[in-house]
Amino acid sequence: MRLVKKYITLFFILGFLALIVAACANMASPSGGSVDLDPPKVMRSSPGFNATRVEKRKVTIEFDENVTIKNPSENVIINPPQKAFPIIRAENRKVTVELRDTLMPNTTYTIDFTNSVVDNNEGNPLENFSYSFSTGDVVDSLAISGKVLTAENLEPVKGIYVGLHSNLEDSAFTKVKFERISRTNDAGMFTIKGVAPGKYKLYALADANRDYMYDNPAEAIAFMETIIEPTSERAVRNDTIFVEHEHDAKADNAKTNTNANQNKPVQKEIDSIKTVEYTRFLPDNIVLRSFKSGFQRQFLQKSERSEHQLSIFFGAPTKMPLVEPLSFDKDKDWSVLEKTPKNDTLIYWVKDPSIMAIDTMSFRVTYLKTDSLNQSVPVTDTLNFVDRTRKKDKDKEKEEKKKRKEEDEPHITFLTINNNLSSTWDTHKNIYLEFGEPIIDSLKDKIVLQQKRDSLFDDIPYQLQQDSLNPRRYTIKNKWAYGAEYQIRLDSAAIYSIYGLWNNKLEQKFKVKNEDQYAQLAIWVDGIDSIPSFMEILDKSDKPIRKSRVINNAAVFKDLDPGIYYFRVVLDKNNNGVWDTGDYDKKLQPEAVYYMGKAIELKANFEVVEDSPPWRIDITNMDSQKPLDITKQKPEDKEARRKKLEEQDAKNQKNNRDRNNNSQQGNQYNNGRNNNGRNNNQFDNSNNYNNQPI
Repeated sequence: MRLVKKYITLFFILGFLALIVAACANMASPSGGSVDLDPPKVMRSSPGFNATRVEKRKVTIEFDENVTIKNPSENVIINPPQKAFPIIRAENRKVTVELRDTLMPNTTYTIDFTNSVVDNNEGNPLENFSYSFSTGDVVDSLAISGKVLTAENLEPVKGIYVGLHSNLEDSAFTKVKFERISRTNDAGMFTIKGVAPGKYKLYALADANRDYMYDNPAEAIAFMETIIEPTSERAVRNDTIFVEHEHDAKADNAKTNTNANQNKPVQKEIDSIKTVEYTRFLPDNIVLRSFKSGFQRQFLQKSERSEHQLSIFFGAPTKMPLVEPLSFDKDKDWSVLEKTPKNDTLIYWVKDPSIMAIDTMSFRVTYLKTDSLNQSVPVTDTLNFVDRTRKKDKDKEKEEKKKRKEEDEPHITFLTINNNLSSTWDTHKNIYLEFGEPIIDSLKDKIVLQQKRDSLFDDIPYQLQQDSLNPRRYTIKNKWAYGAEYQIRLDSAAIYSIYGLWNNKLEQKFKVKNEDQYAQLAIWVDGIDSIPSFMEILDKSDKPIRKSRVINNAAVFKDLDPGIYYFRVVLDKNNNGVWDTGDYDKKLQPEAVYYMGKAIELKANFEVVEDSPPWRIDITNMDSQKPLDITKQKPEDKEARRKKLEEQDAKNQKNNRDRNNNSQQGNQYNNGRNNNGRNNNQFDNSNNYNNQPI
């Protein structure tokens, strides 16, 4: 009898455990509701906000939820600037900042967290959050704000320091660290907080070594020529109050057979518009244009010798160096010089075989080198060019001769000719020819350009120009007719290089596009007066593809391919046809650039005249001109972020439901197996009971 009770008790225990497991498996994931986009809230701080006569260097701030700090060394700005960066920690709901520098007397300290404090779950930032205290009796509370843009293309500059000097001397920027600083956010915006009343000069600095002064001319900078006096005023603004409503998703759930506990779509409606008074700190619309001075450290980088060339490479653009031969008569016509526009690469094509046969050629080279004071000083070096390829070339020649002998075929190496020719041609294009080696004699009489008239090609005149820097490159110019067919010919063996190679035959036919395949455009501009200017057409990547002078307040572009284009104007004060950077030593601002705020779509066989109204160049407004479509450093889209979070939340809930369903099915299967096991055990126990002796 006791044995029967034992098995009955075991049966009930197993059944109870199975029920618990099944119940646990059927627990649904909690419904999420609307996605949380609320930032953390400050609950308290020690010392308190705007506390005075503070002596301790540790600050503790407590929030209403667990938080973290994103890249504190990059995003947290301490004023006044600190020599030793503070120790910044986030632990659960608390953030602590320990200043390592000694506190200065009668000074307002501001810890500007920018957008670095975020909650642990969704990463919602507490935007523009800052904390201030004073070691004296007064907390300075004025602020200066604005935007930093790249001068050349008006791109917002992210992460550049912006600083103030009450020392109004120009040398303060280069010799004294900033008194108060800020750093631009993703949109190029900055706010310098905790500023005392007074007069200041404002600068921006890409400060790589964090000494808060312009001591490296290679750093990007910006400066204001005018003096700033920060002020404040009472102002009002209209705040729109929204109310959220959850849309009933039962019908949608029934259709999609989804769990009714999933997130319900949230709809926003305007509840009211509230007028709010606030303190406005001025100036709040400063625009700084960042630029690099063009400084690059000058030095001799390396020198090389190849089969027919001597090459000298410099680390930066430089004046043309003086190169004097030491191994042969310097008055001898020994080379053809090829160079880059700014002389940072020099290539000497050696013409004289007797000079090329010298094992080691020596030259005295006088060039500019940047010293420790960042000044360019002349330096003279002796360069030795050793022939290290001769044995390899001889071995290679033997191998080629052996191979040709085996193949019993003559081998001809032709002078290469690179070109930009194609079967379809544009009216505004020129033909470029570049030979593999410098050539002998004139090219003018060797090239034949023909235009098809009726069924025959007739010779036509053309302009031929040799490049002033690259003697191997030639340009052929002609006024191409719409829809006309042309042919260019160069007979074989018509051109010889200085090393005895001749050309293979070149022949190319091409047809110019018809006029109705192009669009014509004229843009009238107003507001630039008599300043020399040019206009650039930009593609969707903000890359210039054509430019035209602004003449009589208009820029004309002929024969454009259909498409969507953007535009900018450069105020070319020195009238050299290119954008020029600034120079702080000369107090020279970079040339101003202005964008048209819209794109223009051009269609084939259309003439577009933008003159009613003309494009008004607003020299007082730069920060909102550039179209967002071609702005690379775009501001954060909060709606896009909300949508992304909602999609991620829905995905997580679906994964949870799938896991729960799979777990439930698995438990049901296991429960079935357990029940079968219990029945078998009962049968076995019954047999055991019947077989017991009485």
